[in-house]
Amino acid sequence: MSNSLPSARNPASSSASIIVRTIGTAQPISWLLRAWHDLMRCGWISVLHGVAIALIGALMLWLAHDRFWFMAGAFSGFLLVGPVLATSLYALSRGLERGDKPGLAKVLETWLNWKHGRVQAWGEAQWRLVQFGVLLALAGTAWVLVSAGLITWLAPVPITSPLVFIEQVVLAREGWLFEIWLALGGALVAPIFASTVITIPLLLDRQVSIGQAIAASWQVIFVNPVPMAFWGALIMLLTLLGFATALIGLVLLVPLLGHASWHAYRDLLDVSALPEQEQR
Repeated sequence: MSNSLPSARNPASSSASIIVRTIGTAQPISWLLRAWHDLMRCGWISVLHGVAIALIGALMLWLAHDRFWFMAGAFSGFLLVGPVLATSLYALSRGLERGDKPGLAKVLETWLNWKHGRVQAWGEAQWRLVQFGVLLALAGTAWVLVSAGLITWLAPVPITSPLVFIEQVVLAREGWLFEIWLALGGALVAPIFASTVITIPLLLDRQVSIGQAIAASWQVIFVNPVPMAFWGALIMLLTLLGFATALIGLVLLVPLLGHASWHAYRDLLDVSALPEQEQR
């Protein structure tokens, strides 16, 4: 999107050089369209990410086949750690912008700092990504445990399948278990979404601290509350669709959302005044 868009300067940045742009409500649709173009250009290397996530989801379902409370919590946990899992998809979209050829080398560089045939020592930028990923993983784990404990403690019968969950929790005539579960999930997921919506692409692309990146992410939400609520709803609905298709849909939806998140970052922030990370 053009730099001529209305913008608000982020006061949380110590260098006062992160500018948050105002976008239209329907702008997230354009992110998905551009993401599809990136997916087509990257081909199998993007799809490989979706295959990997689908396999992780299959393992999650196998572990939760008789513990549906675990699967319900793990779904929300998946939404929390998804931005970390998509890091190399951001790097692929970044490379396409710069005219790089997409390939496995870019993925290895992103995750392992692989250069010249071997793993190189990680720099401060890589460790920032790791630290942020650990924070998200801890948040996801905490929600899975809280969700599991809540449903196990308050459900009138053991929740062992989706049908039982719907009958005894979602459609229960007595009690407020489903409403409490949703409220707790929203209380955790909403601030995590606000803290992550552009944080990892920014850390990947520019030399900023974790605190600056998170502050910029929150500023994006404050400046564009309606479009970002729409974007969050799209992420949740597409992820649900991926799970509802026996995980097959995740093969394409995961890379689509990953590439789209990069374009969201590029539209929402003007960071041209910040020093770039070394191109990996």
